[in-house]
Amino acid sequence: MIWDLITIGGGAAGFFGAITHAQEGGGSTLILERSNEVLGKVKISGGGRCNVTHDCPDPKAFSAHYPRGEKALIGPLHGWGAEDTVRWFSERGVRLKTEEDGRIFPRTDRSQTVIDCLTREAKKAGVRVRTRAGVNAMNVIEMREGVKDGEHGPRFELILDDGERLQARRLLLATGGTRLAAGARLAASAGHRLERAVPSLFTFKINDRRIKGLPGVSVPEVACAIEGTRTRWKATGPLLITHWGVSGPGILRLSAWGARELAAIDYRFTLVVDWLPGMDVAARIRQCRQTWGGRQLKTQSPFEGLSKRLWERFLEAADLEAGQVWSRVSREEAKRLERQLTEAQFEVQGKSLNKDEFVTCGGVALPEIDLKTMESRLCPGLYFAGEVIDVDGLTGGFNFQNAWTTGYHAGVAAAMAGRRRKA
Repeated sequence: MIWDLITIGGGAAGFFGAITHAQEGGGSTLILERSNEVLGKVKISGGGRCNVTHDCPDPKAFSAHYPRGEKALIGPLHGWGAEDTVRWFSERGVRLKTEEDGRIFPRTDRSQTVIDCLTREAKKAGVRVRTRAGVNAMNVIEMREGVKDGEHGPRFELILDDGERLQARRLLLATGGTRLAAGARLAASAGHRLERAVPSLFTFKINDRRIKGLPGVSVPEVACAIEGTRTRWKATGPLLITHWGVSGPGILRLSAWGARELAAIDYRFTLVVDWLPGMDVAARIRQCRQTWGGRQLKTQSPFEGLSKRLWERFLEAADLEAGQVWSRVSREEAKRLERQLTEAQFEVQGKSLNKDEFVTCGGVALPEIDLKTMESRLCPGLYFAGEVIDVDGLTGGFNFQNAWTTGYHAGVAAAMAGRRRKA
């Protein structure tokens, strides 16, 4: 059998591309997945809830959340954006909800709801799915006019890990981040240049007395910056103290935007944190000295959002006794405390994953892809979708939207090519 489309990779992008291809009348469609189960990343994303997309209907504003691919995605998002994704899932029985920060989840708070929808739609459209079917190599067979069934142009032969050979008229490569050798090797075999894959969306390892033993303590809004790189990356957002260092949306933004530079210095750099951005901390300390004169420093944190436990660590770091009263705080001590609160420096000594998720930047170079169709400019009939291309987004549903958007365009274009062949 010669398949009209074989999709390599049973993740979000691969499934959406395959479903779209079949629904658009592209012909026989097969998904090959190397692991034991499909949609594994969908299952663990968002803490098991699956952050489907983000509430941001304007394509240009949406694309600003991609450190790699910002300008490139504006056009594709016009063709298939967040509103299209919401409508697609809603029409298929997945009720969605939008949280205060704009993230969109299934109302069930279960990623299985999204998995069930995708697998059901694939089955309904006639898409075949095979697991434990890793692709070891890909050959492009040039077909001449008049040969066999009258086709011309390329045909693809896939050699699976067990030696089985399959053929397809068109191929969709949706293997995920190219840190995995399989996806990189297949793209390179078709002549594509790969941007080096490095981790994105990771947390920072810090061993510092000020935060040690405080896992779970969070601050609703901090301003943080990276020193020790060519670019002084900055971000704001909530910060979470973990067993190994710091995490939270602000930290993840820094890791995404600075991914390449941080990899180049082996994730050793200085993190500067303003724990109280936008606040006149010096004025607040003066006020406390005047109005809380007889009260001990440890009694309570004078800053909303800064927990008492964390406040006591800053007192210690500023060489202030927790039992000291406010009226006895000298100007020099007040200055030391202000510095701890507004420009605290932490030495980062590595990275950790964001929960169980892993996002990479890097992949197939964007100039080598027609972003209207996601078809290779070098190898007709070869399409790309998802993280295998050099696009990665911030946390909040943006990476999944990249999967839906690029998968949709690849599926439509491949189906159109199939219909033209049959005509």
